[in-house]
Amino acid sequence: MKTRTEHVLHWESAFHAARAAVAHAEALGVHIHVAVVDRAGLPLAYLRMNGAFLHSESIAQDKAYTAASFGFPTRQWLEVLGDNPRLQIGLPARERLVVIGGGLPILFNGECIGGIGVSGASEAQDEACAEAGLQALRGAG
Repeated sequence: MKTRTEHVLHWESAFHAARAAVAHAEALGVHIHVAVVDRAGLPLAYLRMNGAFLHSESIAQDKAYTAASFGFPTRQWLEVLGDNPRLQIGLPARERLVVIGGGLPILFNGECIGGIGVSGASEAQDEACAEAGLQALRGAG
């Protein structure tokens, strides 16, 4: 029997990342939703700030899911799609695939163990909040 040891993201770390993303949003003066998922795309932590746009809930969750699924930031999808019309039409039509910034993979020793997604502000602000969540994870060890 073959086995493999995998690192997993703990819910407490996920919550810590979500809190850091919200703290950064507060500093920016924006209202967001933040979702943190494990490697399988299953939710571990979710926070919604009062006043955040309603539609941003599922967008944040899908950004986290997309980042965890592929292991790279959601903003990179435009580069991946390039000038290929079949990819431009087909892939963005996939359910839960988000091709705008604000979703970042959570990496541990080069292994993707989850994703964080933020929605509710500008694309750059969403990504900055997600990055604040990652920084909190790095600081927590």
